[in-house]
Amino acid sequence: MKVIAINGSPRKKWNTATLLEKALEGAASEGAETEIIHLYDLNFKGCTSCFACKLKDGKSYGKCAMNDELTPVLEKLKDVDAVILGSPIYLGNSTGEMRSFMERYVFPYLVYSANPQSLYPKNISIGYIYTMGVKEENFDMFGLNKLIELNEMIATRIFGHSESLCSTDTYQFDDYSKYVATNFDPEEKAKRRAEVFPLDCEKAFEMGIRFVKRQKAVES
Repeated sequence: MKVIAINGSPRKKWNTATLLEKALEGAASEGAETEIIHLYDLNFKGCTSCFACKLKDGKSYGKCAMNDELTPVLEKLKDVDAVILGSPIYLGNSTGEMRSFMERYVFPYLVYSANPQSLYPKNISIGYIYTMGVKEENFDMFGLNKLIELNEMIATRIFGHSESLCSTDTYQFDDYSKYVATNFDPEEKAKRRAEVFPLDCEKAFEMGIRFVKRQKAVES
């Protein structure tokens, strides 16, 4: 049993990475082998619309034909039992690295016909962990509900199952006094970091447990 987390944040020790590590801890507690991959360590691009993955009888049918530092990651992901994608929300969407990754990971398995809907060979879980300074009551203003719904719909269609965890109103800086950020109350941010973020960590841990248990049930 293998679970891989993909960190789409440029930071390796902050909100997103912490939640991903907690999800992997949950998976490991159920006996899974785990690994985290940091996208900002890799030199790669998004889909270039070559359509080699859709070419009839092509040697790259159903897989990305590009060859760069993301290629071995995509190969590794073919054999996993769950994938957990983590990204902060920048300008109402996932980071550019995460979007580029998703284009390369998801699109080759998508079939432009009703049946079959996916070329992915088995049923696995895809988790999304989003971190953001936005409060939950402002999701509609930034279109985040649509983003979450769309990503889950695509992942469920391609891989079988998907769910999301949102960590909102997150702590952005170590010291708010150093930055121009007068919209935020540093004391309220610190309080939320101390009281709410640990609960989000517990939810991430439970996601990891849930994914391993689900996969065992699927394979039994």
